[in-house]
Order: sequence, then C-alpha cells, then structure tokens
Amino acid sequence: MTRVQYIAVLLLAIFVKACTTAPAQTDQSEVNLSGYPPAFRDGYTDGCETARRALGTTRDDSRFESDSMYAAGWRDGFDICSGKKYE
Repeated sequence: MTRVQYIAVLLLAIFVKACTTAPAQTDQSEVNLSGYPPAFRDGYTDGCETARRALGTTRDDSRFESDSMYAAGWRDGFDICSGKKYE
C-alpha cells in the first residue's frame, strides 16, 4: 500500500466515524431536577416524553390546568427535550 493510499484510507475511516457518531443532545437524564417539587418533576417527565413521541401527548390535562408547578414542569420538559431554542 502506497503512502497516498494509506492516507486516503485513513481519511475515509475518519469521515465514516464522524458520520456515525450521534450528536450530543440534551437528555432528560442530564437535567438535575432534585431541587424541584415532585409536581414539577412529574410535569417535566411527561413534557419530555411528549416531545420525543411521534404522536399523542403524555399529559395529565386536569393536573395541567389545576397545578401550576406541573404545568411549568411540562412546558420546560417539552421545550428542553424538543430542542426548542430561545433568542
């Protein structure tokens, strides 16, 4: 194998590796919710799960309407897990 062929194979291997590596994503497990009330954590989990689904929502609608902490958690979980950006 010539030097040029060796470099070409090496570059091809690096390119293939770069294409197969998944980009870093914000994951629910990376967010520390330990300081938040249980209602917020429940909402966050449901919102995040909804953002990752193709169809339907995971949301307790009656709780969303009556519990502001659950609603805030749901919105934050949905926004963060869907990758929504704010400017």
